Amino acid sequence: MTSTTNNAFLHFGLDPSILSAIAELGYETATPIQEQSIPILMNGEDLVAQAKTGTGKTAAFALPILTGLDKTLRAPQALILVPTRELAIQVAEAFQSYAKHINGFSVTPIYGGQDFGAQLRSIKRGTQVIVGTPGRLMDHMRRKTLSLQNLKTIVLDEADEMLKMGFADDVEWILGQVTSPHQTALFSATLPPSIQKIAQKYLKDAKKIQIKSQTNTVDAIEQSYVTVMNRSQKLDVLTRFLEVEENQATIIFTRTKTESTELAEKLQARGYSAAALNGDMSQNAREKTINRLKKGDLDVLIATDVAARGIDVERISHVINYDIPHDVDSYVHRIGRTGRAGRTGKAILFVVPREMRLFKDIEHHINKSIPRIDPPSLKEIQEKRSSQLSEKIVNAIRTKGKQIEPFVALVMELTEKESLSAKEVAAALIYLQEKETAVADFASEKSFDHSSSEKHSRRDKKFGGGEGRRNRFGGDRDRSRGKSRRPFGEFRDAKSGSGPKGAPNKSDRFERSDRSDRSERSEKPARFERSEKFPRSDSGDRKFSTDFKRSKPSRDFSDSKSPRDFKDKDDRKNKGERKEFSPSKPFERRSRPPRSFK
Repeated sequence: MTSTTNNAFLHFGLDPSILSAIAELGYETATPIQEQSIPILMNGEDLVAQAKTGTGKTAAFALPILTGLDKTLRAPQALILVPTRELAIQVAEAFQSYAKHINGFSVTPIYGGQDFGAQLRSIKRGTQVIVGTPGRLMDHMRRKTLSLQNLKTIVLDEADEMLKMGFADDVEWILGQVTSPHQTALFSATLPPSIQKIAQKYLKDAKKIQIKSQTNTVDAIEQSYVTVMNRSQKLDVLTRFLEVEENQATIIFTRTKTESTELAEKLQARGYSAAALNGDMSQNAREKTINRLKKGDLDVLIATDVAARGIDVERISHVINYDIPHDVDSYVHRIGRTGRAGRTGKAILFVVPREMRLFKDIEHHINKSIPRIDPPSLKEIQEKRSSQLSEKIVNAIRTKGKQIEPFVALVMELTEKESLSAKEVAAALIYLQEKETAVADFASEKSFDHSSSEKHSRRDKKFGGGEGRRNRFGGDRDRSRGKSRRPFGEFRDAKSGSGPKGAPNKSDRFERSDRSDRSERSEKPARFERSEKFPRSDSGDRKFSTDFKRSKPSRDFSDSKSPRDFKDKDDRKNKGERKEFSPSKPFERRSRPPRSFK
């Protein structure tokens, strides 16, 4: 135990075994939320704490709970309610790390998607702390498999997110079932009226603290934004940043689950180690994906707001907001995935011109001006690749010694027999190696000219275009992904192998627009195309068909003209053409005397 830890946490009166554990974890100073919350909770008082994500809230309530546990009682003594499965796992792991020197301590995360029997067995073995989501906790309580008679503390962690996700009634039901005397603590990034209502109803004489920082986001996070003219440009801009930025692991946020999956596929097609994380995945698959990110087997994670809630991975150095969040609070939670616990991080926000109002709201919310940056140029990409390749070559020469000897012999043979210099041979080998990911694959610099962004924004407003582009005939608003759309009715070049009968290339499969291209590949007309009711003749005139059926005809038309069988003006002039009621039974048009009325 270091002296700094003694000075920072000793005066709280925490258990010595806990002090030893947090010293080993590297806790040197208490954060503001810990400094103010721990004394209140140690005194057994109720608490309402408002603090942003990444400020050390978990330790603020976990350390007092562990200190007050009855080590001999093998029953749930603390209940922590969290909004997501990932956060339940993270909080449970934090409890385990703080209690590593407490003999016999047990904590159980309870959430949907996990085997109910495994949770039940853990509870019966005598778990002392329960961390769970509202839905699964209600299941256990209704089945009488979870007893809360010995409960001492209830914590609502990220309460605003629980209510935002629709758990308000569930949370109130759970709080209403706990009748034994207990302490209640509520932690939230924001305090809307719904949160205040719950606090007034279920907390008694609660102490209130609010952690105000110079900015609402962690200072260690370097924030910036880049303007993209339309949605189809985002993928290329994203790829440029992934090429140039010095990143360990990156989280990319999209608005929808579908977009997260599609973007992951596109990045995989471009050679990146990427995967999606969204609510459609099974819990087992989600846990495997996060573990891959922690171990370094995965470098890029594309996630939605809910799926990424509670993720704390040290490798995450960058957060890229591929889609700007509609809720300004979500921006704070997103970028809070990096720059946690004193680590540095970088956050980049993509903004199309028509989203500038949302961007200004974010700046106002965090009380900070976010600087604008330009996408990396092709020259920067080339320089970065050359630098990386140089490092690989030098590293191979220094560490691979005997393994490169056969290739040395090949170079010598080429220089002697073909009269080539070693410089030429090396340059050719590098060219062949880098050919698959040539800089020419990126869009030209002209496509990133933002000088006309204001003009485009005005046009969008006039023509109703979506996401920063004008609305064209046949356009599908907000759905243009990958390559830009070709003109209506025009097929791609035959070289691409994806004409009307050609199979699409591998890269084209991921670059296509989802909805718009689907209508062009289908036999059915798109939603914006109006099918003709009657076919046209060779001359271009409309031919009206009489091939129709009647369920109950009022009279027999076998020998007379159908009352609806009329030709247009041009057909009447063509005396050689007869109109047929049935292909198998033609008939002649006969004159009919005018009907008289009496």
